[in-house]
Parts: sequence; C-alpha cells; structure tokens
Amino acid sequence: MRTFFPVALALTACASSQVAPTTVRTTPTVVLASEANWEQLNPARGDKSPMAATLWGDRNGTAATGFLFHPVDGFESPPHAHNVSYRGVVIRGLVHNADPEAEDMWMPAGSFWTQPKGGVHITAAKGNDVLAYIEIDEGPYLVLPVEKAFEVEDKPVNVDQSDIVWTDPPGVPASADGSKVALLWGDPRDAQPSGSLVKLPAGFAGAIRGDGESFRAVVIQGRPLYGALGETGDKALEPGSYVGSQGESMHRLSCEMECVLYVRTEGGFGIVPATR
Repeated sequence: MRTFFPVALALTACASSQVAPTTVRTTPTVVLASEANWEQLNPARGDKSPMAATLWGDRNGTAATGFLFHPVDGFESPPHAHNVSYRGVVIRGLVHNADPEAEDMWMPAGSFWTQPKGGVHITAAKGNDVLAYIEIDEGPYLVLPVEKAFEVEDKPVNVDQSDIVWTDPPGVPASADGSKVALLWGDPRDAQPSGSLVKLPAGFAGAIRGDGESFRAVVIQGRPLYGALGETGDKALEPGSYVGSQGESMHRLSCEMECVLYVRTEGGFGIVPATR
C-alpha cells in the first residue's frame, strides 16, 4: 500500500463571513452528475459494457481526462489491460480491481485505486447504483486483450477508505474548522498535477481556492451548495458532479452534511473557511 504523507498547503483564513475575491481567468465549468452524457465505455462488449460519462477532457484524445464509471450490479470484466495508466475513486457501491487470481478486495465509497498501463487485471462491481470517478493523464483510453499486455515498473495500489490518512490543513485548526485533507498522489506544492481528497465538515461555509494553472473537483460524498465568486445562485452538487476552472480561482461551498471532494490541481490550493 502506498505511504501517505501530509503536505503543507498554502491556506488563508478570512476575517469575515465573506470570502475574499481573487483573480479568476475563466468562468468555472460545472457538470452536474444528473446532466452527464452517458455512453458505452467499451462498445465492443455491447450491453455488457459499463457506461461512462466524460466530466472533462476527451477519452478519445491525447490529453488528460476525467470521467464517471457506472457498471451494473454484478459486473465483472474479462481479464484485460489498458494502454494508459488510470486512477479511480469509488463514489457509490463496491469496486474490485485486481489481478485475475487475487482474492476479492471490495473497495467501498471513498476508496482510491490505481491501475498501471499494460497490467492484466479484472474490474468488478457490487451494488445497485455503483459509481466511480476515473482519471487518466494521457489518452486515448483503450482496452487491450491479454495477449497485448506489457510490464511497467509501477505497481497497482488499492487503498480502502478506512486506510485513507487524513491530516489537518495547516493554518486552519481542526478545533475551529474541522476540515481535513488526504494527499493521494503528486505534490500540490509544485506546478505539476496532484490529487487529494478534501473533507469539509457539516456546517462548513467558505471556499476552496485554486492557486495554479488548473483546478478540478469531483464530489465524492455529500451534497455541497456551490457558487463561483461573483455569480448569483448556488447549485446543489450531488455525488459525481464536477467543477473545473483555469488559472487562479475561488470556489464558494457550503455543506449541510459532511462533504468529501476529490481535488486535482496544477499548483497549490487552499481551504478558506468563512468566519462569522
């Protein structure tokens, strides 16, 4: 299992109930899970194919992409490989992703896994409404038969949600806010892509600030109300919904119940609680 370590994130606390503005280069993109466009992930399998809905990027292109994965209850793929590596976060239900000979390792909501390119594996699902977020750093995303598998140095990682290591964001004491972060991959202290989980407590009202070239967030748990700074009207983001922006940005959020988001950035980010 990968070792997780805390990362010092650049954070700012506000002095009033209003979140201070910051430079925003582009209007944020919001994709509600209920409005996602679904298609077969592997059309060659016909009705047995899981469904997929692209949140950002293009699975058939060459750039990084993030999409939702929605298999039916009891789905189990045949042994196969991929031409590119991917990582995933379980949103609902149970997902098993491992070597064909491995014992069942059912990962519940909030779990994280990686699948290196070239490696033979199976993917299975259990639950009436299984949903996961899948991310690749380059495309296109292709399914390869076992005879076209190949070896790489990277090894697959499965981390059950109970093994996720949560830390207090520096500058936002848990006693005052209760937010937590968990670094999954990369390092948000540099300009390269990285991925983290962000946990916001029930009653949170504030923002997540993007300090780098891009900010992308997918709701894993909860139903936060979202509003881009300077816009009127909040949107309720059910699990699987996506928010993305380019350049420095401030994303206003409030959580009636505990919320967990997967956050991918190029550069740092900060949790900005509003104080009353």
